[in-house]
This record gives sequence, C-alpha cells and structure tokens, in this order.
Amino acid sequence: MASTSHPPVASSGSLASKTSASDLLRSSINGVCGVPLKALGRARLGSEKRDFTVSAKVRKVNKHEYPWPEDPDLNVKGGVLRHLSPFKPLKEKQKPVTLDFEKPLMDLQKKIIDVQKMANETGLDFSDQIISLENKYQQALKDLYTHLTPIQRVNIARHPNRPTFLDHIFNITEKFVELHGDRAGYDDPAIVTGLGTINGRSYMFMGHQKGRNTKENIQRNFGMPTPHGYRKALRMMYYADHHGFPIITFIDTPGAYADLKSEELGQGEAIAHNLRTMFGLKVPIISIVMGEGGSGGALAIGCANKLLMLENAVFYVASPEACAAILWKTAKASPKAAEKLKITATELCKLQIADGFIPEPLGGAHADPYWTSQQIKIAIEESMDELTKMDTQELLRHRMLKFRKLGGFQEGVPIDPKRKVNMKKKEEPILPPGIPDVELMDEVEKLKQEILKAKESTGKIPESGLNEMIEKLRREIDFEFSEAAKALGLEEKFVMAREEFAKTRNSNDQSMHPVLKEKLDQLKDEFNRNISAAPNYANLKNKLDMLQEMSKAQKLSEKNSKVNKLKEEINKRLKEIMNRPDLKEKIDKLKAEIESTGISTAMDLDQGLKEKIVQLKDEMETEFAGVFKSLGLNVNPASLPDAKRKIDEFNNEITTVMEDVVSSTDLKNKIELLKMEVAKAGKTADAESKAKIQALEQQIKQSLAEAMSFPELKDKHEKLKAEIVETVESPEGSNGSLLADNGGTKSEVEFNVDANRSFA
Repeated sequence: MASTSHPPVASSGSLASKTSASDLLRSSINGVCGVPLKALGRARLGSEKRDFTVSAKVRKVNKHEYPWPEDPDLNVKGGVLRHLSPFKPLKEKQKPVTLDFEKPLMDLQKKIIDVQKMANETGLDFSDQIISLENKYQQALKDLYTHLTPIQRVNIARHPNRPTFLDHIFNITEKFVELHGDRAGYDDPAIVTGLGTINGRSYMFMGHQKGRNTKENIQRNFGMPTPHGYRKALRMMYYADHHGFPIITFIDTPGAYADLKSEELGQGEAIAHNLRTMFGLKVPIISIVMGEGGSGGALAIGCANKLLMLENAVFYVASPEACAAILWKTAKASPKAAEKLKITATELCKLQIADGFIPEPLGGAHADPYWTSQQIKIAIEESMDELTKMDTQELLRHRMLKFRKLGGFQEGVPIDPKRKVNMKKKEEPILPPGIPDVELMDEVEKLKQEILKAKESTGKIPESGLNEMIEKLRREIDFEFSEAAKALGLEEKFVMAREEFAKTRNSNDQSMHPVLKEKLDQLKDEFNRNISAAPNYANLKNKLDMLQEMSKAQKLSEKNSKVNKLKEEINKRLKEIMNRPDLKEKIDKLKAEIESTGISTAMDLDQGLKEKIVQLKDEMETEFAGVFKSLGLNVNPASLPDAKRKIDEFNNEITTVMEDVVSSTDLKNKIELLKMEVAKAGKTADAESKAKIQALEQQIKQSLAEAMSFPELKDKHEKLKAEIVETVESPEGSNGSLLADNGGTKSEVEFNVDANRSFA
C-alpha cells in the first residue's frame, strides 16, 4: 500500500479552530500518526491503517553564549556585556547644552578659546593671560555651583546630558546582565532591571532609564514608565527576595506615564502594589535619586531602607511648574515654588526624608560622569555594609520607622531663629472706626500740606493719599451714623427698612414701591430732625466737613488731570498740523512774498496779499476746528462780555419761570401721579398703563409749553437774539450764532466747549 504524505502541521493560530500538536501526539498511541483524536472518534470501525509522517522546520539561531565571556576585552567601550542590552555607546558625541545661569561661564570660556586661537595664529606667548582667565573661570564656576538656587538645581537635574541609569551601572559593576519583561506580555523600556556585581557581591539593580538623545528619549518614553514597567520591577523584587539579592534602585523620572491606556491598564494599582510589596521584602533596599524624582512614579521603586540623593537631584510630589500654576496661577512663579517646596537634597536631608547626599563635580554630574559613578559606588558599599549587619526583623522595622517618622513634629521645641526671619510677616490690621477727631484733623492737615507742596513743585495733586483719606473718612462717617442711630433708638427701624429694600432689589420688579419709598422718606426726615440731639453730633459734623473738603480736592484733581490730558492732546494735534509739509510750504511762500514787497506794516499791504493771508488763516482755522471736533469739543465764536451777561440774565429768568410752574400744585400733583403710574407699571406695562402714562406726559409738556409762551419772554428773546447776531456779524466778531432757538420753549448758549467738557 502506498503511503500518503501530509504537509507539515503548523501549530500556530486559534486552538479552537485548528489541530493542536497535543492532539497529534495523543493520536499516535492508537497507531495512527497525524490524525486528531476528534477525527478518530468519527472514523468507522475497521478502517484501513495508513502510514503518516510528521515533519517540522527548525529556525536556525546563533549558539547561546555564556553571559560573561572567559576572556573579555577590557578595552571595549560601554562594558564587555553591551551585546546583552540595547543600550550601546553613542556613535556621535552629545552636543553641549548651556543652561541660562551658565552663560557668564560660557563667555569666559569663549575668551579663553579666542586667546588660545590668537596665540596659535600669531605665535606670541599669551600663557599668562590664559592662566589668569582659567583661574577666573574656575573661581566663577566654584562660586556659581556652591550657591545654586533650588530652580537652578532643578534645571541641572533635567540636563539632557546628565548620565543615565545604565551609564552608572556600566561604570560601577564588574558584571551586569539585563533582565527583560513583566511576564504579562510587555517589556517597558522606561524601567531597566538586571543582575550585577560590585566587588564580588551580587545585587539586583533597577531604575528609570532616560535617553541620551531625542531618538532614545522617544524609545524610552522620556523615563516615564507604564504599568508594565512597574510590574517588571515587581517581578524582579520577588526574584531578588527569593534568592537573597540586595536591591538597589535608581530614580530619575518626571512621573509615571499618565495617558489613557496606562490608566486603563491599572497605573495606580501597579504603583500601590509596588509600595506595599517593598515594605515586606526581607532584603536590604537602597534607593538613589540621580536626577528628578517625581511623585508616585518615583516612589514606586523608592520605599527603601536608605534614600540617597545626588547633590543636584530633586525629589518632589509636584513639579515646581505645576505647583506655581496651582498656587500663583502662572508657571513663571516656578523659582518661588521650587524654594517653598524644599525639594533639594540639602533640604530633604534636614527634613530627614533623605538619608544623605552624594557629591557631584563642579558643573554637575555630566561634567565628569565616571567620577560621579564612583561616588555612587562608594555610597552603596558604605550603606550596604550597615544594612547587611541587621537581621530580617530589624531590617523590616528600620524600613517601617523611616517612613513612620516623616511629617512628625514635637511641641515645645523653640523655632530656629533663621526660620523666624523667613516666616511670613504679619499684616498690619486695619484700624477700626472711631478715631478721635484730633488725630483725623492732624492727618487731614498733613495731607493738605503735602498737596500744596506737590502742587507748587509739579502742579499735580497726589491721588493715592487723597483716596485713602476719603475712604477712611467714609468709614468714620458710617460708624458715626450708626452710633447716632443707636443713641436715637432708630437702629431697629433702619435694619427693618434695609431688609425690605434688599427684598425689593432681589425681586424681578426693580422699581421701589411707593409705600416703601414713603416709609424711607419719613425715617430719613425723623433722623435728620433728631440728629442734632445725638451725643456724637459734633464729631459727625466735623468729619462730614472734612470729607466735603477732601471730595472737592479730589474732584479738582480729577478735573485738572482731564484738562491736562486734553491740553497735551490738543497741543500734539496742533503741532502735527503746523509741521505738515504742505502747510509749511504755504506759510514760507507767503512770508517770502511779504518780505519781497519791503512793507513793514499790515495796513500797507496790497489787496491780493491781504486776501492770501485771510485765505491761509481760514484754512488753518478749519484745520484747528477739525482737531477740536475730533476731540469732542464744540468751538463757538467768543462772545462779548455784555452779550454774555444778557444771555445769563435771560437764562436765569427762564429758570425762575420754570421753577414757579413746576412748584405749582396742579403740575406737581401730575408729576407725582406720573411717578406712581411708572412704578406700578414696571418693566412689563400693559396697554392701559401705557395710555395713562402717555396722557400724563402730554399734559405736563403742554403745561410747560404754555408757561414758556408768555409774550414778555418771547419779545425779550427776539430782541436779545437780534442784538447778539448784530454783534457777531460786526467786523470785530466772527460769523456764526451764539443763540439757538429750541422751538420757542427754551434757549441754550454754548461758549467754549460742550456741556460735558471744559477747556482752559
């Protein structure tokens, strides 16, 4: 019987839909190869036996080498085990990065380079100058890095050329092999773990890994781990605890990666699990902050027996920029926030959060990475010698007490004098009302003298002191009124009236009810009648007089300020007109014509020149009038004193007639009735209310028109108008009219500017 061969069986794919390798193996027991057990169950009894063959393709791989070669080459850069990790020496040297506060040092360095270049080009000896500049540079470098501010240390901790976790590991270990994966399907490159030896002693190393350039930073996610990274670290912690390897963690992260996917995968749970587990590990743990340690992302591998920090490292719960944005509403306050947060190694050692700091070379760890790594190695050996002497229970208790004492305080301990200096100064309380009149009068007199001196020297009245005095006087007057109301027994009535008024203001109808208005008027009249009997009446009157005097000074100051601003603007505009090239050319041309005639007096000029002068004058007046109009000023011809006096008398006479008409009983009743109707109608008036209001308004207007249509007033108005027109049209005056007729009811006269402005 011919044998049938089948193609190789693939074992990849869905187990539910394809034949598994186990099925094929189990089917060979029954003498059938390559047939699933499920197929055998469906086969008919007595079927013929067939021969099957199973073949598999094996992928060729390199032979596994022992992690540590027997004859390592000590000259290989980056360590002999660089092939075990994707971390390899950079092909290109990192570009130097200068921080803002280091720019003065760069200027000195540039001078040294320039002098050396000049010496090489000219062949002259500049060794003395070079040595002097180098000494200055070293001294400036020392002064700068021994007096760094907190925000400057933050910038150094974030320096792009600062050595990373693997840089330090390859410098301090004789052997190191990286361990990958969290055994849950992912290997987070932001956290690196592995086994290594220092002086023959094995340790479990784990830490945040940043990149050395943009490409590496993207690959390492800028040192911000996802939940997979913390679970990888957790797996290595269990491994180290099981085999008795001490754990050394390196912290350098702005924080855990806070994206939506990380939150869905349990970022907070992964960090919390690490925190709980680290407190129960039975091996010594040392944490080293080599850059920035941000929030829970740093603490997830930082619950150690010893927390050490590099000299320029920082450890914080929130970055200075985030803190400044929360407290001061701007990230520009980050220097102040960095100082207040106490995030530097020195401050954290004082607060006993960190157990010590590791020195760095001048210029930061990136200035000499190897020297910094050796200092880290020394600190690890010293701390580990201390921790390995403890038994398990003592080690666990040591770790627990380290964190239990954080944030503790002791009562009765005197505050450090330096702390007192840095405390917030107590704000001066605002003095309560009730200052004696003598003190107030003295203050007012002093302010008057200051105002007079300022006015004589600068011509301006100081507004700040004046405003403060007015506010103080108003507070005093309010206090005196309250005391007077209490003495007169009217305090309860005022409180009730104030509540009723507040209810009216809060309601939809904003108009005051006539009954409430009448009630308030009666209360006001009663208070004014009896105020003289109050015991503090004299104080109240004095303070009111002082307030009136200060208010007048304030109004005068505001008026002068407006007038001065208006004058400056007018002078600026007029100067622009006078400096216009076309106008200048006309003036110069006219001057030249006048000088060419040789005539010295204006009366001897011929008619043509006079017309040119008048034409130029009219043109300039038109330009000036346009300037005044653009500033809201109505320029009218100047009136003669006699005409002005007659106009004022006529306006006073009209005002007297109007007051007599308004004060008449009939018209007064109509006005009061109109106010009542408007108050009742409110904002949403119906048709009947609108009709009543319009009828009353018409009656009041008609009464006023009848009062103004007296024959005597009309005759006087026409006569005065004719006199003024004749005066204005005379050769001495200017064309225009000073008197405007308003339908025969009232006349108004404008002199210099409109009613809302005055110009001197």
